[in-house]
Amino acid sequence: MIGIIGIVIIFAMVFGGYILAGGKMGIIMKSLPFEMMMIGGAAVGAFVLSNDMSTIKHTGKDIAKVFKGPKWKPEDYRDLLCLLFELIRLARQNPVGLEEHIEAPETSAIFERYPKIVKDREAVEMICDTMRSASMNYDDPHQVEEVLEKRMEANLHHALHSAHALQSMADGLPALGIVAAVLGVIKTMASIDQPPEILGKMIGGALVGTFLGVFLAYGFVGPFAAKVKAVVEEDAHFYQLIREVLVANLYEHATQICIEVGRQNTPGHVRPSYGDLEEALKTVKSEAA
Repeated sequence: MIGIIGIVIIFAMVFGGYILAGGKMGIIMKSLPFEMMMIGGAAVGAFVLSNDMSTIKHTGKDIAKVFKGPKWKPEDYRDLLCLLFELIRLARQNPVGLEEHIEAPETSAIFERYPKIVKDREAVEMICDTMRSASMNYDDPHQVEEVLEKRMEANLHHALHSAHALQSMADGLPALGIVAAVLGVIKTMASIDQPPEILGKMIGGALVGTFLGVFLAYGFVGPFAAKVKAVVEEDAHFYQLIREVLVANLYEHATQICIEVGRQNTPGHVRPSYGDLEEALKTVKSEAA
């Protein structure tokens, strides 16, 4: 919803101000289809040329994040802490019993209580792989911590491809607007024998290209890229929480301390309160009893 509000504000302020200043929409509307074809078409073509099919598909999906926002909500962070609590407690009470859950999480009675997390392949694999590493009695927890850090860096780098691709498009749009404007000037020069009122309209139409390139770059595509990047980085906190808790477990801290380390390292706007988490953990304990 906030994304739609932003778009409405952009249109209202730009075109509203133009009309209030005495501008006429007729020239813009007449030139818009042709200018959009040249500028928008060239931008899309350049985007396709500079990216592979995987990035193109990924960008198409990520544009929806501008309107949907982050995938992980505050209740998901609470559920993740509860899931990790159950797994760590089981690993310490019955290491053999843990194997069935981390080897086949899709059929695990523990994982099935958190369906949204189970659907995220990366989160499940990170949890299971790290718990499996812990069961191998690593002498140096720093080894696992380093592996997790590199894995998260690689995942974040891949997830940001679409934001970088959109930003590259935004950077090129003003130049493409100039190209369209130059073509409009060339067209105008070919009609130099026309009356001034006709030449004025033709020059105005040519300048629509410059306006459209800058408007799309800084009013839409650039902000879209920034929003996608912000959402991706926001969602990355979810996986950082997994790392914090499981690394604390590798250092053999008490189960409750491991969970509290994760809670304290969660960003404040999605961090469950101590009381809410405690109530959720009590429910988990009662169901497991």
